[in-house]
Amino acid sequence: TWDDLAGIAVTIGPGLAGSLLVGVNVAKAIALAQGLPITGVNHLEGHIYANWLTNSTPLFPLVCLIVSGGHSDLMLMKGHGDYMVLGRTRDDAAGEAFDKAARILGLGYPGGPAIQQAAKNGNANSIQLPRAWLKGSSDFSFSGVKTALLRLVEGGKVSSGADGAASFQEAVIDVLVTKTIAVAKERRVKQILLAGGVASNELLREWLVKDSSIPVRVPEPVLCTDNAAMIAACGYFRFKAGKVDGLDLDVIPSLRLA
Repeated sequence: TWDDLAGIAVTIGPGLAGSLLVGVNVAKAIALAQGLPITGVNHLEGHIYANWLTNSTPLFPLVCLIVSGGHSDLMLMKGHGDYMVLGRTRDDAAGEAFDKAARILGLGYPGGPAIQQAAKNGNANSIQLPRAWLKGSSDFSFSGVKTALLRLVEGGKVSSGADGAASFQEAVIDVLVTKTIAVAKERRVKQILLAGGVASNELLREWLVKDSSIPVRVPEPVLCTDNAAMIAACGYFRFKAGKVDGLDLDVIPSLRLA
């Protein structure tokens, strides 16, 4: 019931203004009608806080890899609300790259699950795809591997969609895992967190846990995709820090985490 609520948390960005406005206006109406405080949440920060919906509490400082359709970010998190960008994608985000690769291979949409499912029946060694390591940088770049896949498909060098999916998935995840572990070791953090829709990818979860000597936390797959619980978890810590917004709260479509 409404009496069980202590406050209202709502996503204010980043995202499409129209969609964000619907949520914010409903949240403000509820806050006004029920006399509850309201706080605006960054959608990406919400993804990070999906890791707080488990039994144990993450340990600071930590490195978080946020991977979704629109973002591939490496963040240093020293405490609640304390973020530093360590690396970002320079072009396609990982989820965007999966969508484009699935389209190239004729596997359908959304690309992430389609690539993952097809890859289970494929041979990742059937074709060789490049990795953009960007020496000296913790940034990501996935446009090159996507273009390489397209050229191989157009040249008739990919024997099946499953083989292409397996090779592409390994190429992307190899870079994500290697760079995340390297940054975590360099920063001497206590934990690595995984967040965002692509964090539900089975191979990414498996490789990161297996290859890292630093403890890794991954949310349950159902909590990796967009959900209200992660926004509530983030809102809880914002309220604890005294971060309360007024009813003039507005959306910020291009909101950045740091």
